[in-house]
Parts: sequence; C-alpha cells; structure tokens
Amino acid sequence: MPQLSSSRKKKRVGILGGTFNPPHLGHLIIAEEVADQLGLDKVLFIPDSTPPHVDHKAAASAAKRKAMVELSIAGNPRFELNTCELDRGGISYTYDTLQELRLRHPDWEYYFIIGGDMVAYLPKWHKINELVKLVHLVGVARSGYPKKSNYPILWVDVPLIEISSTDIRWRIQHGCSLKYLVLDSVIDYIRKEGLYRV
Repeated sequence: MPQLSSSRKKKRVGILGGTFNPPHLGHLIIAEEVADQLGLDKVLFIPDSTPPHVDHKAAASAAKRKAMVELSIAGNPRFELNTCELDRGGISYTYDTLQELRLRHPDWEYYFIIGGDMVAYLPKWHKINELVKLVHLVGVARSGYPKKSNYPILWVDVPLIEISSTDIRWRIQHGCSLKYLVLDSVIDYIRKEGLYRV
C-alpha cells in the first residue's frame, strides 16, 4: 500500500467555539486576527449545544444561534460554520468535539481559540490533559487576566475589543443601540425574531 508523503502540508484549521448568544464583532475580529497571525487556512465556528456553565434561560434556541452565526460569517471565505456539537446534542465538551473532528479529518492540524478569561479555567475542563495532546490551544489576551498557564498556550495579541454577548442582551432589553457591536444582518434577525426581550 502506498504511503502518504510525510512532507505533505497539513491544513491548519482554527476552532472558535461558544454559545454565540448572540455572535458579535468581537468574535469575528478575534477569528480574523488569529487566522492571519497563525496562517490558518480556515476557522470553524462551532456553536455549542448545551454549554457546561451557561444560564440556559437566557440562551436563544440552537437553531437561532446557528442562524445568527451563518449571518455573521457570510462573505468571509475563510470562516465556516460547523454544527457537530449541535448535531451531537447534550453537554458540549471540547474533548469530544476534537475527537470527532480528528476522526473526520485526521490530516488537519487544529488550533482551538480561547479568551484569556477561559485560560484560567483550563484545569477544570473535561479531560484537559488528553485535550492538549489533540490540539494547539490559542490564548487571546483579555484585560485583567494574566498571559500565563501551566498548559501550552500560543498567545496571540489582538485588538482589545470589550464586547460581550451578556452586554448585548442587556442592551436589547433596555432599548440601547447595537450598531457597530453586531452585524446589521444579525441585528435585523434579532429584531425579526424578537430575541432576548424580557
């Protein structure tokens, strides 16, 4: 049987996971900056099904979060929606997702993008010691969080964009503008679907 050449270049693929409740410009800027600085071929946006630590009462349905991600990444050929966690259902663990992706694409090299705030929680992640053998962890600096970890982290400096989905939901509930925080197409979708109203 012919052997694959070991010199064949692996596809470098970033992963940006999250609830995306809703997705905002901060997510897009981080994905673009990391892709540029690390020379990634593409970035997979992976909405989670049931995140381990989120108030589910405040979350839009999986179908609506998926639709908002699709609207957010439209027009960027380097960005791609991946629904493996939504399709799998249940609690979304990064370890399970990486196992699934590596089975589908064993020749890809994966870079999992996390904010500096999440780096501090890595010791509590499901099967973290096994996970770090499957993927490169990419840390994005956040104000108030040190750039250090006991785990191997590739730190990437990106423009400090203090936008959060929690703040956006608060703004919607209080009738504040979302302009320049969320793409116009997503704002229109949120209004049409009546999302995040009290």
